[in-house]
This record gives sequence, structure tokens and C-alpha cells, in this order.
Amino acid sequence: MNSTDFVAHAVPVYVQGLTLSLGLIVAIGAQNAFVLRQGLRREHVLGVVLFCVLADVVMMGTGVAGMAQALSASAAVARALALAGGAFLAVYGARALLRARHAGALQAAAGGAATLRGALAQAAAFTLLNPHFYLDTVLLIGNVGAQQPAGLRGWFVAGAGSGSVIWFTLLGFGARWLAPWFARPRAWQWLDVLTGATMCVLAVTLLPHALHGL
Repeated sequence: MNSTDFVAHAVPVYVQGLTLSLGLIVAIGAQNAFVLRQGLRREHVLGVVLFCVLADVVMMGTGVAGMAQALSASAAVARALALAGGAFLAVYGARALLRARHAGALQAAAGGAATLRGALAQAAAFTLLNPHFYLDTVLLIGNVGAQQPAGLRGWFVAGAGSGSVIWFTLLGFGARWLAPWFARPRAWQWLDVLTGATMCVLAVTLLPHALHGL
């Protein structure tokens, strides 16, 4: 792939993966609160961040590969998955926009273990025992990534993985600087507006795949 093809094809796919990942991961939740806490206490931040990122990337890649295999089964399956993904993104976006009407704030989770093993065990629990983790990484990101041309799916996964790297690195290592911002409800309201708008736009991008062949 020459530089022109890269800019024209790979970069938009990478950016789509990045924005989708950030839109899904940047939210008030137990996992983010735990990572924020580790960052504030400066306890095993690198280990916790690496675990969260690796868990995301592995499941995103697995989701894209699995969904791609499902899409190749039949055109009807491909259309159904594209329609379902678009509908989910639209609902997610609408919920984010509605959530922006109500104030909320992210507070660092209390408690925790002082050892690396204990911190990783908690990170695993907050991550792997959350059903939304699989819904976001395997089903939704996997679905959208599988809609990309075969040669560009790797760029989509790279973009989605970059979103995870950026977010957890900022949350863990920038906790002391970011904590006051996260404690302000108005900041989360603006973030929800941005997330909702992004998800709605991404939902529209799946329409051509859902309508293809009809």
C-alpha cells in the first residue's frame, strides 16, 4: 500500500476504530473508577493499564475475526449484522444524549489490594465479569470491524486498540491531573453529547452495508 492509498483507505478505517473504541470505553463505570483509583494511589498502575489494554485488544481482534467469518457465511447474515450493529449504535448514541441531561461524576473506587497480584485480580474482575465488556468488544466492535474490507480490518483493530491505549494510559498515569475534571458533572455532560453524536454518525455508516443487495 503506497502513501496515497494509505491516506485514502487505511487512515479513515483506523480513525473509525479509534472513535468507536473511545466512544464505548469513556464512561462512568467500575473499571474506569478502579483504574482512576490505582492512578491516584500510584499503585501498580502500569500492570493494571496493560491488563485492561490487552484484554480489550485480544477481545476486539477475536470479535472482528469471528464476525468476519460469520459475514462470509451469507449476504443475509452480513446485512442482518450490519443492521443490528447500526441499531445498537443508534440506541447507544441516543442514550448518551439523554444521559447528558443528568449530572454525573466519576469517583475513584474505594478499597483495593496493595500487591500486584491483588490489583490484577481486581482489574480482571471489573473487566471480565462485566457483560458489557463482551458486548462492546466482541459483538459491537467486532461487527463494525468485520464490515471493513479484509485488507483493512487490521487497521480497524489497531485504531480500536489505540483508543484503549490512550484512554487507560490517561486515566492511570494522568489520574492526579484528570481527577478534578472527572469530578465535574458538566464535563461528563459534554462528553456524553460528543459520544452520542459520534455513535449516531457511526450508525449511519453501517446503513450501506445493511441495505446492500436489497
